[in-house]
Formats: sequence, C-alpha cells, structure tokens
Amino acid sequence: MRDTTKYRDVLMARLADLDKRLHRIESELGGEKAPDFSDAAIDREGEEVLERLGQGGQEEVARIRAALGRIREGSYGICVQCGEQISAERLDILPETPLCRHCAAHSA
Repeated sequence: MRDTTKYRDVLMARLADLDKRLHRIESELGGEKAPDFSDAAIDREGEEVLERLGQGGQEEVARIRAALGRIREGSYGICVQCGEQISAERLDILPETPLCRHCAAHSA
C-alpha cells in the first residue's frame, strides 16, 4: 500500500488555499455596484471573470475532496476506471487525479 501522508498534506493545503480564494471571490462579487452605465458594464465583465474563476475553484474543491475520500477508503492511487496503480510521478503532478495516464488519455 502506498504512503498517502504526503499526498493528503498537499491536498489539504490546496483545499485551504482554494477556500481562501473562493471566499475572496465571493466577497468581491458581493461588493458595491457602479451607478454609471459604462462602469456597471465593466463591473459586470469583471464579475463574469470572477464567477468563472469561482466555478473552476469549486470543481477543483470537489476533485480534491473526492481524492481525500479515496485516501480515507484506502483506494487512493488506484485508477477508478481500470483498477491499476496510478504512477507516483502522475500523483506528484496531479494529486487529485482519479485516473491513470492511460485511462485519462482515453477519456479525454
């Protein structure tokens, strides 16, 4: 069985970082709105960018939580599609990945 402590620590740190980022995005989206039409258009464009960043962050949070669940279950590092071991090199780069390189390439 693979030692998952390193990966758990990396995932937990990333989760904490994302949580801070998402709270910052939420507070920026809830800020004052510009009364001027042209300023309001610029504000709306900025809000759309923040919303996309927030959505991407929420998706990453879900992937990280799923990976932490696999660590708790003892299945971390095993591809959810084929059941083979995910290489340590791949987990070092993408610690939240549920797929080995082969399955990820074929599901893309």
